[in-house]
Amino acid sequence: MPDRIIAFVMAGGQGSRLQPLTAARSKPSVPFGSRYRLVDFVLSNLVNSQIRTIYLLVQYKSQSLIEHVRKAWTISPLLKDQFVTVVPPQMRYGESWFQGTADAVHQNANLIEEHAPDYVVVFGADHIYRMDIQQMVDFHKERDADVTIAALPVPLEDAKSFGVIAAHGDGRIDAFQEKPENPSALESDPSSAYASMGNYVFSAKVLIEALEASQQAGETDFGQHVLPRLLASGHRLFAYDFASNVIPGIKPYEQKVYWRDVGNIDAYFDTHKDVLGAEPTFDAFNPDWPIYSSNYQGPVARVLGARIDNALLGAASVVHENALISNSIIRREAVIEEDVVLEDCIVMDYVRVCKGSRLRRVIIDRHNIIDPDTVIGYDTEADSQRYTVSKGGVTVVPAGQSSVFARGGGYGGGYAE
Repeated sequence: MPDRIIAFVMAGGQGSRLQPLTAARSKPSVPFGSRYRLVDFVLSNLVNSQIRTIYLLVQYKSQSLIEHVRKAWTISPLLKDQFVTVVPPQMRYGESWFQGTADAVHQNANLIEEHAPDYVVVFGADHIYRMDIQQMVDFHKERDADVTIAALPVPLEDAKSFGVIAAHGDGRIDAFQEKPENPSALESDPSSAYASMGNYVFSAKVLIEALEASQQAGETDFGQHVLPRLLASGHRLFAYDFASNVIPGIKPYEQKVYWRDVGNIDAYFDTHKDVLGAEPTFDAFNPDWPIYSSNYQGPVARVLGARIDNALLGAASVVHENALISNSIIRREAVIEEDVVLEDCIVMDYVRVCKGSRLRRVIIDRHNIIDPDTVIGYDTEADSQRYTVSKGGVTVVPAGQSSVFARGGGYGGGYAE
């Protein structure tokens, strides 16, 4: 009989360092690439790993995420254990919102009891990666572990910025180190250390007992409280090496061990470069391990005499004559008018960039109209008076107001989601 596994996806992230992209949405709901949202990556990994009993725990500014899940993530109403369900704070044990990762799961412990699973996986919702989570579960079972933590080998000099795991060669964890000055090196590679990815596999009974103990002690977080307590009490905690995870269909030119935290504007902007080019570092096209998203029913993109060099065009986007687009991503139902120049830009859904505008290193959030002959990205001081400019010099135009004209994409906005 197959193992019973349920998943909790922590999707309540406020994403304050991604402002203004998170002004009206949570971090997991932020768009990525030409058609995805950040949450699509963890959900695709779970579904592809045959883990399909999924609870998405939401909190901050969750409406955009709720709408996306409703439209994009209906798995099968015929199979009762295959679903993605959004769960806001239920306040079953008081009148407070989720106070931390462990508290969020504890507030929904009734769902664990209802399904009576063998294992519970707890994953974050805002990273870009592919992972066969079943391989991590198999690792957990082979070692008779109580908890397994996904760990990413990072250079020793970079490990000071992470929560570091000190572990034996077989993965057995000795200690946790939070942003240590002298991180413990891997036994197999003295130049690297294990950084926790914040993704966990728990044996269900151990998790329930640990949550009850932490609740009584007033502790709310897995990384800071629950896991150190379990380690100190003699439980079997192991680190799973993410670098050992094998994904079918990965192309020779891709980075084999790919995981990105897009926690701020510069990281978000730079990660988009990884999906561009003839041989992208992270190729979104992989029929053996697809990244799922909304089943958008609009038409394909149209290009009307423009010059395009290294770009992704979303569905129903329109690019007019004499536009020049390079190293950029245009999402769906966006309109790029005549004589527009876009260099290293991200243009989100339902945006119209009007005739003669010149933009460089700019992110334009949804529902915007960029007036004719607008220039953004060439004068940091001038841009910073109107928009948000990141430390790396990326200018972000915040989301505008929804309107037929802004959403139209040449099609009247009839397909918008």
